[in-house]
Amino acid sequence: MPPRSPLPQRHGLDAAWLRTPDFNADDAPQWATMRDFLLARLPAKALVAQMLDAGEFVDQAGRAWVGDEEYRPHTFVWFHRPLEPETAVPFLIKILEVNERFVAIDKPHFMATTPRGIHVQETALVKARLLLDLPELAPAHRLDRLTAGVLLFSARREYRGAYAGVFQSHSALKTYEALAPFDPSLEFPRTLVGRIEKRRGSLQAELVPGEPNAKTFVEIVEVRGQFARYRLSPVTGKNHQLRLQMSNLGLPILGDSLYPCVMDVAPDDFSAPLQLVARRLRFTDPIDQSPRDFWSASALQWPTATP
Repeated sequence: MPPRSPLPQRHGLDAAWLRTPDFNADDAPQWATMRDFLLARLPAKALVAQMLDAGEFVDQAGRAWVGDEEYRPHTFVWFHRPLEPETAVPFLIKILEVNERFVAIDKPHFMATTPRGIHVQETALVKARLLLDLPELAPAHRLDRLTAGVLLFSARREYRGAYAGVFQSHSALKTYEALAPFDPSLEFPRTLVGRIEKRRGSLQAELVPGEPNAKTFVEIVEVRGQFARYRLSPVTGKNHQLRLQMSNLGLPILGDSLYPCVMDVAPDDFSAPLQLVARRLRFTDPIDQSPRDFWSASALQWPTATP
């Protein structure tokens, strides 16, 4: 992990960083100057030159790199990445509770938890930081971009480990609701158990042979014709766990663009939200041992006609 950034946040975003590689004492460095290193590591060479001229790359002490310095191994370079235009998510986060230790929100569909890829400013973390003026806000856990519901953040740096630990220890009780097809031949309640792995570069996770690492208890709450509302209680928190397990059961969650098949959905298409909501989150506060219980008001949309 890098040391603390010498640059303040900008637009609710932390500064990015690079660390120069070491080299053997008997070998010449690959780059003569710090400018050579930055031009080799960052793709937009014209932009790198402009940022160097503007003093936007700094060292750990906050001093600007001019670029002509001799290459220094094992050295941090800090900077803010230019922001690209983003499609605005037409839904708002709802604040459930704010205190000095944590923030609980009701995250809408289509909003990523943290900046990644093309989703940077339109993320729950950045929006909550700016809305509440809490620059040290950090996620205690994550929800998929397409999943709505209760999301918890630690409010200050000193509380990050405590609240993240609630989820790492699986002591938080999470309850989801989903709309999916109804199959009268399947018996419920039932427990779904398997091993989930996600390969680098693949959009989908997979159920593979091996020791189970994913477990979900599934109940039917309501049936309407060919569809049902399910209550999903995951014991573990693997990537895409609920979506993959329900699809593998032959009951893909309505609106899922990844399971069972990857569908190409335009970034500005908000017409068919994934019918999955993190409905309830319960845990014992790791600081004062008080019970915490949060509910999402995000609605599920029953289909009006058979697809």
